[in-house]
Amino acid sequence: MPKPIRAVLSDYPLTAPIKQLSALGDTPLAFESVKPVSKAFRPMVRESAFDLSEMAIVTYLQARAYNKPIWLLPIVLLARFQHRCIVCNSEHGILRPQDLKGRTVGVRAFSQTTGAWVRGILASEYGVDLDAIKWITYEDAHVSEYADPASAIRARKGTKPGDMLQSGEIDAAILGNDLPDDPRLVPVIADPAADAKAWYANRKVTPINHMVVVTEELLENDLGAVQAFAELIRQSKQQGKGVSEAGIDMNPLGVRTMSQSLEQIISYSLQQGLIPRCLEVEELFHDKTRDLLT
Repeated sequence: MPKPIRAVLSDYPLTAPIKQLSALGDTPLAFESVKPVSKAFRPMVRESAFDLSEMAIVTYLQARAYNKPIWLLPIVLLARFQHRCIVCNSEHGILRPQDLKGRTVGVRAFSQTTGAWVRGILASEYGVDLDAIKWITYEDAHVSEYADPASAIRARKGTKPGDMLQSGEIDAAILGNDLPDDPRLVPVIADPAADAKAWYANRKVTPINHMVVVTEELLENDLGAVQAFAELIRQSKQQGKGVSEAGIDMNPLGVRTMSQSLEQIISYSLQQGLIPRCLEVEELFHDKTRDLLT
């Protein structure tokens, strides 16, 4: 019997049918529970701890830049418009992008994908000088070769950006799924939905958060299982299990449909020093994964 595939995927409409399976073709499939799923990224890039895993796109860009033996599949599991993800505490005064100079902004890790998108949007759309902000971070990057910039200051151990924002210890925070349910916390961008709509109309870019990676070993030893997984994702989407936001597809499949989005996050990552060199979209994919879902 083939070696079981160890997999880590969050629960999304797109992945629900697949997570009910116990095999991909003739290969046993074993899902491991890692919550939050971001805790799987470090062991995946550092140890290839799983065979197939969800992964934040900036973590993958760093992994690819440092030649880790994992490869991207052209499958977007999670994306969202990021304009709403930088928030301030209205109890201490409402901030707008132009007010961020000299302020403290918390972000879970400087290399966090949501943070990279938000910083890129602040700089390109609102003229914010990112170097004039004091970035407060709470975790290291998943990829060990990357070191935070000098402008990033580590918070006290045990603290969280949401908690520090609520207490007034920081001026703003970049938060995604971990946004506290607190009516005092309001977006720094005054009308994030309208601005995100205009940004998309101008750029045609889907702000990708999480995709799927597989180990090089799995590609070499069981390509059929990888192809079967990709086809199951396609079928799931065809069954209407994809997600849209403001009428925009948040689960693009295939390299062609996501090239502009990948080019944009590569550009933001390079500008912010998150990757040591520019990457081409083509090199993000192994020869055996580049044409999946075309």
